[in-house]
Amino acid sequence: MGRRANRRTGTGKSQNVEGLTAPAQAVAVKRALASQIEQAMTENHLTKAEMARRMGTSRSQLNRLLDPDAESVTLDALARAAEAVGRLVKVELVEVR
Repeated sequence: MGRRANRRTGTGKSQNVEGLTAPAQAVAVKRALASQIEQAMTENHLTKAEMARRMGTSRSQLNRLLDPDAESVTLDALARAAEAVGRLVKVELVEVR
């Protein structure tokens, strides 16, 4: 059995994204990252206004980033959000067999 692509959700559960189409994988990963960013905001007692300020963006842009149904979020925006809460985004390719 080969390595599986997994994502961590904000609840600490791993969910397999293997077998999904590329667009579905992207949505699943974006949702997981948005959830983790929102959780980190809560842990750091950050308001959306303060988070947007740290990212150098508007609250409406931040709301789009955190919206699980918004698909047009860039990797740059996710990386800036992660940095604003003291985290890194790590992207990894894994072989699927």
